[in-house]
Amino acid sequence: MALRKASAYSGRKITHYTRVGKKKSKSYIKTVPPSKIVKFKMGDAKGKENGRYPVVLNIVTKSNVQIRDNSIEAVRQFLNRFLTEKIGKEWFLEIKIYPHNILRENKMLTGAGADRMQTGMALSFGKTIGRAAVLKRGQTIFIVSIKNNIKQEQTVRKLINSVKSRLPCAIAILKEENLKT
Repeated sequence: MALRKASAYSGRKITHYTRVGKKKSKSYIKTVPPSKIVKFKMGDAKGKENGRYPVVLNIVTKSNVQIRDNSIEAVRQFLNRFLTEKIGKEWFLEIKIYPHNILRENKMLTGAGADRMQTGMALSFGKTIGRAAVLKRGQTIFIVSIKNNIKQEQTVRKLINSVKSRLPCAIAILKEENLKT
């Protein structure tokens, strides 16, 4: 089954009753699709804790948006792969959001032999099809920590700029420096 376009969900008003309650019988949603995000922290975590990476690049949103979990995972895989190729092992990447919101869809039949679109219950609840993280303007999506090196920083900024097409919103790169070490 093909995924719907991200624009079907990214700019939409957030739907209610999409979280799962503590009691299954009282929950609006009985089954929750698993999150597609495999890892939330990658790279040299011990180096980050020890303060070896003083430059932190925050990737933040410029608008209120929903980001699907498969989009977050695609960005994570891209950054993980190319940071390893271009920089080596001296970096740290962390995903700062979690897809709590459950997306629903009322499936309709169209095409192949149907000369008209199916009509169904208006405003039906729909079945769960995926997850999304609900973000506010200025919220951090990813954090990339690197050494205080201008070449590395330029490389990481190019990688982050090439990730823009995988996200359904405009992003900004904010730099923090902790030069205590």
